[in-house]
Amino acid sequence: MLKEYFRERAALVERELNRLVPVAGYPELIYESMRYSLFAGGKRLRPILLMAAADAVGGTGESYLHMACALEMIHTYSLIHDDLPAMDNDDFRRGKPTCHKVYGEAMAILAGDGLLTTAFEVMLSQPGVDHELIVAVSRDFANAAGARGMVGGQVVDMLATGQSLDAKTLKFMHQAKTGALFKAAVKNGAILAGATPRQVLLLSEYAEQFGLAFQITDDILDVVGNQVKIGKPVGSDSKNGKVTYVTLYSLDGAQKMAREAVEQAETALAEFGEKSAVLKELVRYLVTRDS
Repeated sequence: MLKEYFRERAALVERELNRLVPVAGYPELIYESMRYSLFAGGKRLRPILLMAAADAVGGTGESYLHMACALEMIHTYSLIHDDLPAMDNDDFRRGKPTCHKVYGEAMAILAGDGLLTTAFEVMLSQPGVDHELIVAVSRDFANAAGARGMVGGQVVDMLATGQSLDAKTLKFMHQAKTGALFKAAVKNGAILAGATPRQVLLLSEYAEQFGLAFQITDDILDVVGNQVKIGKPVGSDSKNGKVTYVTLYSLDGAQKMAREAVEQAETALAEFGEKSAVLKELVRYLVTRDS
C-alpha cells in the first residue's frame, strides 16, 4: 500500500513541480540551477506527508498540491544552502555533485533564494482554498522555515560544531532544523482539509515524533549507512565535529530512541483508524530505511 501511494503521490508532485518551475526563462541559468537540485532525486516526503494528513481527516490530499510543492521547494532550498562551503561543505547530495559544485557558490545561493521565494508565490496561488486560510497556512510555513524553525536550528547546528552539546539543546536543534517543516506539513495538511482542533493536536504530536525518529535514523545512517544508497559520504557528522544522537546516546541507545518515537507516533494515530494507514506505514518505514 505504502509503495503504491508513495509512487502515485510523488509522481503528482513531480509533474506539478515541473510545471511550476519552468524549464526555460531569462536568465536561463537561474532556472537551470533551481531545477538541477529540485529534480535531483528527492523522495518528496514532506509534500506526501501533507497530502496523507489531509486524507487522514477525510479530505483529498491532492487538492492541496500547490502547498505541498511549496514545501518541497523550501526543503530543497535549505539543502542547497546547507551544502555550501560556509555551512556543511558537502560535495555530493543524493549521489550527485551538489549545486555549488556544478554552478558555483554564488549561483547556488541564488538558486536557493529563487526556490524559497517561488515557494511563497506558489502557496499564495493555491486554488480552492479560502484566502484567509491560505494566509494562515503560509504564515505557519514561514514560521517553520525561518528563524524560529529551520533557519534557527541551522544556526544552533553551526554554533555547536566542535562543541559539547547537551540533550536539551540537541533536541531543540533538530526540532527546529528538521522537525519544524515535518510538523508544518502534517499539521497544515490536516487544517487545509478541515480537521477538528483535536485532530490537529494529535497529528501535531505524530509529526513531532516522526521528526524525532527521522533525525535519529539520519544520525544512525551517518554511522552505519551505505554510501551508495545514502548518496553522500558516511561519517560526515563525525568529520565535522557534530554532536548527534549516536554520539550522545550510543548506537544502541539511538536505535532504542528511534523505536520509541515511532511507537509514540503510532499511538497518536489511534483515533484515526484506517484513514491514517499511510501515515502509520510512513513512520514505521523510518526505522528500516537505508537512505
